[in-house]
Amino acid sequence: MGKRTLWIILLVVLGLVGGYAYYHNSFITNEEEIAGRWAEIENNLQRRADLIPNLVATVQGYAGHEEKVFTEIAAARSQLLGAQGVTDLSEASSALDNALGRLLMVVEAYPELKADARFAELQDELAGTENRLSIARLRYNEAVRTYNTRIRRLPGNLVAGIMGLETKDYFQSTAAAREVPKVEFK
Repeated sequence: MGKRTLWIILLVVLGLVGGYAYYHNSFITNEEEIAGRWAEIENNLQRRADLIPNLVATVQGYAGHEEKVFTEIAAARSQLLGAQGVTDLSEASSALDNALGRLLMVVEAYPELKADARFAELQDELAGTENRLSIARLRYNEAVRTYNTRIRRLPGNLVAGIMGLETKDYFQSTAAAREVPKVEFK
């Protein structure tokens, strides 16, 4: 074997090692971005869950007889706080969205409640949280899309296979979240 052949082999080996290192490090970076985006979703869901008791207490002061709606919200909030993983959290978030939708429909029957300054403040805080949550979900799903695409395309899929990486789940709305809440006034 000549010197030239050794240099070519060395360059090929260095290229392969360098390529592996590049993909390995970029997958770690992608996973950390996904984890950060997920934490952003969790923080916003926690903020929402923390606002709900105050909102419910304010509504109860005006509409205490709407016990079923309050019970649904409490159950949905508990489900959200105990959820683990993307699918569970997505389903719990949808259940809470539906319960809050029913609560806001109850509010429509009480004009004096809608005029209450504390209720208006809580409703604004909740709306802001919902907006932040929507953006956090979008950013999370974008990070997951980037990651999933990278580990499925050549040559990234070879490195991902060696590292044992699998695709991540998207944060998706459930069928229940697409249903219009039904409220019956007594």
